[in-house]
Amino acid sequence: MKMFFLALLFVTSLRAEPVPDKLVVLTFDDSVASQASYVAPLLKKHGFRATFFITEGFEFLIDKKHYMTWEQIKALHQDGFEIGNHTRKHTGVAKQKPEQLAADVAFIEQQCEKHGIPKPVSFCYPGYATSEVAVKLLRERGYLFARAGGAKAFDPATDVALLMPQAFDGKPESTLEQFKAAVAQAKGGRIAVMTFHGVPDIKHPWVNTDPVKFEAYMQHLKDEGCMVVAMRDLAKYVK
Repeated sequence: MKMFFLALLFVTSLRAEPVPDKLVVLTFDDSVASQASYVAPLLKKHGFRATFFITEGFEFLIDKKHYMTWEQIKALHQDGFEIGNHTRKHTGVAKQKPEQLAADVAFIEQQCEKHGIPKPVSFCYPGYATSEVAVKLLRERGYLFARAGGAKAFDPATDVALLMPQAFDGKPESTLEQFKAAVAQAKGGRIAVMTFHGVPDIKHPWVNTDPVKFEAYMQHLKDEGCMVVAMRDLAKYVK
């Protein structure tokens, strides 16, 4: 009988924790400079966690006015934010040969190691397009989560964690009402994963979020009493 209860305790310990209502994940793509100068201080003010998906694509190497430096990225890590992998070149994974994708993923891991940042466990698909090859590669490299596109909350009971949907995608035309509707999906075991790029995003105006609008989004999360976390924080809810 004693062994039975010990076995039961062991099995119970492996179960995922129940997902609380109003659980929200904030994610930011493309290494935009405003994420360090404006977004991070605002998130810290509210006590919010978040994941920043880093790429050296676009003009990252030559335009340090609009893209973060690795020193700024390291500072985000030191402030408690998660640094995720968005590939070296920001090329759609379905367009790459397996060896090209592996090299691009490994490059960001190496850059993180070089700058004293832990190996990423969260990934973001460039352009949101996915592939079976990419999922296999990420699983083999030890990734726990990968965010794609879509417009629905993530359900750990039914969705694949390496093909995680987003509930909201910040665009110039996005509204506070749309954001509120996305937040409202975070119930019944579902998690609202929110995507943003720059706040503002001067180089990519099609994914720009106005700072005034962003402040309203964050205030709504605060007013609703949401638990705002980084993607890696979902590990205890997904087994």
